[in-house]
Amino acid sequence: MTSPLSKLGLGSAQFALDQAAVRGRNPVAETRDILDIAARTRLAVFDVAGHSPNAEAALGEVLPRPNPFRISISTVRPDRGPDHVEAEARAAIRRLGVDQVDAILVPAAADLFGPYGLALWDRLKALKDQGLTRKIGVSVFASDDPLGVARRFRPDIVQAPASLLDQRLLIDGTLAALTGLGIEVHLRSIFLNGLLFLPADRAPNHLKQAASRISRARRLIAEGRSDPLQAALGFALSRQEAATVLVGVTSAAELSAVIAAASTPPPDLDWDEMAIDDPVALDPRAWAAA
Repeated sequence: MTSPLSKLGLGSAQFALDQAAVRGRNPVAETRDILDIAARTRLAVFDVAGHSPNAEAALGEVLPRPNPFRISISTVRPDRGPDHVEAEARAAIRRLGVDQVDAILVPAAADLFGPYGLALWDRLKALKDQGLTRKIGVSVFASDDPLGVARRFRPDIVQAPASLLDQRLLIDGTLAALTGLGIEVHLRSIFLNGLLFLPADRAPNHLKQAASRISRARRLIAEGRSDPLQAALGFALSRQEAATVLVGVTSAAELSAVIAAASTPPPDLDWDEMAIDDPVALDPRAWAAA
């Protein structure tokens, strides 16, 4: 039987490399511990995104050697043209201290539909042909028409949000259709920015409308003798559509807790009953405007 950990991947977005010491710990030392745990556990995918050049260089210093991960990076915005995108991608790879990456992802589908979108995609295909990356892909939101994007550009990877609260792309068959096209699906936002862990009485005002549904999901999880972390991981890792399930952590302790929860059999819960349909709650981009 395949271990659920074989699908688990690590995202670096929550690493504190651009911040001061957290709880008295040097963030670089914390990052080294996180990556050491990930390597020992044989997590395959390491998604590097959203960091400054200095933070990328720090990551390069603490990456285990030889590199055990399939690393993915994201492009910068293409506003300055494909030459700038390529230069930044090559610089990021140098800072990480690797010869090539497994994937280069466009971080927003909208970038592919701007003035430089086609030129950006053609440049990424050229970088793949040159061996700088093995795959190219795009990160999408549910509102981006992911299947339409995939049919037009034929990426190797689509990174998409899905969780036991946000099941839209699963319910409508989008993720299954993507896998049917031979596209590798990476699930992200499986904790929906921690929304599942937030008690109803602490929900921000713009999430009050969804608070009762979230409370109901938490109650169902508790009645099933599980906890939100185990349930969220069990749901995502059990999805046949997912080749990789990305998790973000801020500390080595958090990653250890994730690995422990992911290593247990998924709880026997009625996943369908936990889905919510509040558009504000399901799209963190809308939280700031709410």
